[in-house]
Amino acid sequence: MKESLKNIFRNKTFRVILICVGALLLLFAVWKVFFGSGGTKQTSGNYTPTELERRLSQILSEIDGVGQTTVMIGEEDGVPVSAIIVFDGADGILTRMRVIEAASNALNIPPKDVLVYPSV
Repeated sequence: MKESLKNIFRNKTFRVILICVGALLLLFAVWKVFFGSGGTKQTSGNYTPTELERRLSQILSEIDGVGQTTVMIGEEDGVPVSAIIVFDGADGILTRMRVIEAASNALNIPPKDVLVYPSV
């Protein structure tokens, strides 16, 4: 048995095929880790936006330069206390200030409790 395994590994063609298979497996693993999402955006778990989040997202998307938005509203006892907004548009101070002001007024919360981030 040992002798037959030694003969197999002495075969140059077998070694080349073995190295190629190993390289393909490594390439597949790297692709799966870094590019496995296929370019689709993933949301966190099975979270379904509330009606208020959908309405605010729709309003914010109509602001010049904002583009599509994703909104998450933090609530305590059913009252909004904070908001996180991710937008696809051009990242600029004016765009961020418009989004913060609109969300703050719509939710009746202080502007410091509205966090705005550009999308990746």
